[in-house]
Amino acid sequence: MSLVIGLMSGTSADGIDAALVRIEGEGEAVDLEELAFVSCPYREEVRSRLLALAQGDEGGSRELCLMDALLGRLFVEAARKVCEKAGVETRDICLIGSHGHTFYHVPQSTEYLGQSIRSTLQLGQSSFLAESFRCPVVSDFRSRDLAAGGQGAPLVPYTEYLLFRQPDKSIALLNIGGIGNITILPANCKPEEVLAFDTGVGNMVIDALVFHYSHNSLRYDEGGAWAQRGTVDASFLAWMEYSDSYLPLSLPKSTGRELYGKVYVQRLLKQADSRQLNCSDVLATATYFIARSVKRGVQRFYHGTLDYLVVGGGGSHNLAILDALEKELGIAVYTWKDFGRDSDSKEAVAFALLAWQRLAGKPNTLISATGAEHSVVMGKLEL
Repeated sequence: MSLVIGLMSGTSADGIDAALVRIEGEGEAVDLEELAFVSCPYREEVRSRLLALAQGDEGGSRELCLMDALLGRLFVEAARKVCEKAGVETRDICLIGSHGHTFYHVPQSTEYLGQSIRSTLQLGQSSFLAESFRCPVVSDFRSRDLAAGGQGAPLVPYTEYLLFRQPDKSIALLNIGGIGNITILPANCKPEEVLAFDTGVGNMVIDALVFHYSHNSLRYDEGGAWAQRGTVDASFLAWMEYSDSYLPLSLPKSTGRELYGKVYVQRLLKQADSRQLNCSDVLATATYFIARSVKRGVQRFYHGTLDYLVVGGGGSHNLAILDALEKELGIAVYTWKDFGRDSDSKEAVAFALLAWQRLAGKPNTLISATGAEHSVVMGKLEL
């Protein structure tokens, strides 16, 4: 048995999630136990620069270089905090898997200087982790899948297949961070039968709306309370669905702040103003649209019957989202808390497991999810 740390910073840029797990075995025989989890919020000045840089219209190579090192140091702090919470010495950690923070993700072929290019960029210099913990560190997971013709996303479905598939129930696992992503595990499924994709917009848009309407005083709609005070505007909801350029795309597909960032939010606000909608109704409608996007994807790509849905990530704390999902999908909706697990830790746990499989030299992605030409061993290893 080995102690492994997984680290993740999501598109919402709320902070760094760190999970400490105990792992034994490898491949499909792997066994994992979560020992501790912490979430370390970014200072507001750090978060604001992360969001600005991720838009691609601010900063330059110097600031990206500095941010890479700063994030590396912050990831070390998060890793130390999860060790403290578990009462584990840092010298006992045998491996760290660090996703970093995605600054830009271009999964579709883009013409650039005469070449057709697809790329992804995560920052958070892993050398600081290797130096501090003196153990192997795996990072930059997505690039290898892209090189093999995949989207470089979603990556978590591989770990969900290993840990959560059921012999007699077909289940869906939905993570709502900045972006929504879903994994559908048919009963007793094989790897090639797993269906996974980004459903579209997640928390990043409603977070931006809350920040705007609160005059920069609130980061998010706690518990979905603000959205619950409003009424879903059917016409505005239909416009959001009709005008969304991501929903019609075929599989494999993934998305991010490149599509649902600043420009998207400004267009949304302009449309809401033209309809003279109050802020509560805008939030109610934008929140409901998350569930509508999930329904669109499930109905289009999955032709079986689901027994239930489990929701994780920040969106699992938003009661307005959970209510909308239940209404749209017509099935039982749970959070990981209902199963005795932390609803926020899944992605950090996943990168611990992905790093473990990388160290063992085992393929650690699902081509049914990413669309790669063949399975690959993702992650760059620093000893």
